[in-house]
Amino acid sequence: MGHWWERNILEPGKLPLLLALTAFVVTFLVTRVITRMIRAGRGPFGNVKAGGLHIHHVVPGVLLTVVGGFGAVASDRHGAGGAVAAVVFGMGVGLVLDEFALILHLDDVYWSAEGRKSVEVVVLTAALVLLLLAGFSPFGVNDLTQDELQDRGSAIGTIAGNFVFALVALGKGKTRIAVFGAIVPLVAIVGAVRLARPGSPWARRFYGRRPRARAKAALRAYRHDRRWARPRRALQDWIGGKPDPRPLRLPDRR
Repeated sequence: MGHWWERNILEPGKLPLLLALTAFVVTFLVTRVITRMIRAGRGPFGNVKAGGLHIHHVVPGVLLTVVGGFGAVASDRHGAGGAVAAVVFGMGVGLVLDEFALILHLDDVYWSAEGRKSVEVVVLTAALVLLLLAGFSPFGVNDLTQDELQDRGSAIGTIAGNFVFALVALGKGKTRIAVFGAIVPLVAIVGAVRLARPGSPWARRFYGRRPRARAKAALRAYRHDRRWARPRRALQDWIGGKPDPRPLRLPDRR
């Protein structure tokens, strides 16, 4: 275990990344536990207010992110200062992304269905950092041999090709696949060759005069969403808490 730790974490200088990821995940989980206790009216915690203003935890999160980011830039990556800065940065990112939906909508949607976006972004971020920690590099740079790395043309061609695949997957409305495909090229290739989701820029551009392709894409999207939407919502609710039910809107009879 000691040899693995030395070879895979310390020597490549990945300790700050590991500390930042750990602080990020722990901060997010602790924050969700506290907010769920506040929501249920349990425990000694409560909303932070100053002069009648509700201070969301994204505010200290931004401050911690700024301090940790500048501290990491100014400190030695292998020293204690770099480790402390990484922990501070991870804590800040955990607080900020926990309220990602609030930033996106510019509204307090923490316990609404839109608030699930925060949990989704946190899970996606943690997964991507884990891939980086495991040695994956963006656009498949880690897959290049030493000879290819020395050949600048081959390296640039590989990076450009993987970038195009990820961009095509994004144009087909497959955001998650495009993001993961930037780290794992095979994922981007799969997303690029499969049918686009209805309403995506690719579908509007290339399926406009192909009714069979539109119907096939719509059927595939329906089957995919029917299979995975409910388990995904259940996982998000288990991690972040179940959102409040939407209020019923009575029809206007004027």
